[in-house]
Amino acid sequence: MNTAATARSPISDLNAALDLPAVRPVVEIYKWATDSGLRGANAETLFDGYCRHLVTHGVRLLRGHVSTPTLHPQWTGYGYTWRRQANSLNVQVFLRSVAPNEAWVNSPFSQLMQRAMSGERHPSLRRRLARGPDQRDFPALVEFHSEGATDYYAAISVFGESGDPSQGKGVVYSFTTDAPDGFSEDEIEIIQTTLPVVSLALKAHAGNQIATNLLRTYLGEHAAQRVHTGSVLRGVADGLSAALLYADVRGFTKLTDVTPGAEIIDMLDDIFEALIAPMRSRGGHVLKFIGDAVLAIFPFEEGDEAQTCRLALDAAEEANIALERRRAERMAADLAFASVDIALHVGEVMYGNFGAVDRLDFTAIGPAVNEVARLEKLCEPLGRRLLMSERFARAAVECRGRLKSLGQFTLRGVSEPKEVFGCSHELADPMAS
Repeated sequence: MNTAATARSPISDLNAALDLPAVRPVVEIYKWATDSGLRGANAETLFDGYCRHLVTHGVRLLRGHVSTPTLHPQWTGYGYTWRRQANSLNVQVFLRSVAPNEAWVNSPFSQLMQRAMSGERHPSLRRRLARGPDQRDFPALVEFHSEGATDYYAAISVFGESGDPSQGKGVVYSFTTDAPDGFSEDEIEIIQTTLPVVSLALKAHAGNQIATNLLRTYLGEHAAQRVHTGSVLRGVADGLSAALLYADVRGFTKLTDVTPGAEIIDMLDDIFEALIAPMRSRGGHVLKFIGDAVLAIFPFEEGDEAQTCRLALDAAEEANIALERRRAERMAADLAFASVDIALHVGEVMYGNFGAVDRLDFTAIGPAVNEVARLEKLCEPLGRRLLMSERFARAAVECRGRLKSLGQFTLRGVSEPKEVFGCSHELADPMAS
């Protein structure tokens, strides 16, 4: 007998083993999760797909949940909850707070988090909810049981050698079933075996999301998009036509000499939020905070100069109203608050990467930037909170009735006098010196 002709290769044996009914669900989920992660699927798509794959392979899933981390000044992460009845995913955003809320402290996730922070690599927790009150030792489990759940399984996948999931270094899962006898051991095995590869795909998305959030937070939406798509070469800049907004706090240096540092920071936060909030829905992008000043642009798309200038003026006037309201509130509370001067201009800027070989700044430079900063310095002597250049007034054809010429003025560093405009309804500033 020719044994060489009939012997099975190790690869054949492996393929046969992978095709066994007990192994096939794990192999298929691994293949799907790997492909999804390589394609860059987002967390919502990944977890929805994972829950559907579990159901397809016989896991009697009632509810599935995952919390993924992020780094953002406003929120700590995202939650995705899949429910069989709805056959869809619900998305949550978790707001950042100084102290964790009571629901979180008294949750299974909190206990798992403590175990992870103590060094346990893959902490998990299971409760057979239908077996009695002693298995429902967290308020959330009492709620799940009241909704028909009979079994609960939760786990954490930690990122890194020694990660703290509370600091964006892990993902937290939970699953429930309403099967009378709870999850079978095979179902738990499928979940436990496939969670690592799903976590790896989620980690890839979380890393990308964190990078995007950080770029947007520190560079602004417009610049972040360019940097994230590869505009990182030093000395490369594009010409950009835009309306420019420059705002500066009046008398800031004197104020810092007599005001506690924490109060100054709180005041600046109030001022910057009042300035920037009206820009968000109007296409404005903050390029830079320069100490107590702000430089922002409203880029022109082809043919929309007049509309963009109107939006920039609307944003500036709304900011002035918000600043005045906030000033009154802080003064009533005996807190420091300073006036803010705003200037609007139109021009061409060079927009791109400038700096040293290992430390770049993505910003705008050019005569237009210099001129709008010089224009803002006229606000105080003219008793105005908002000034506009002649070029802005010419472009803002939709706002002609709202503008008033204040005359010709010399700007520092600009060779010829420039016509300066104010808002026709703005009265003399009582805070002007």
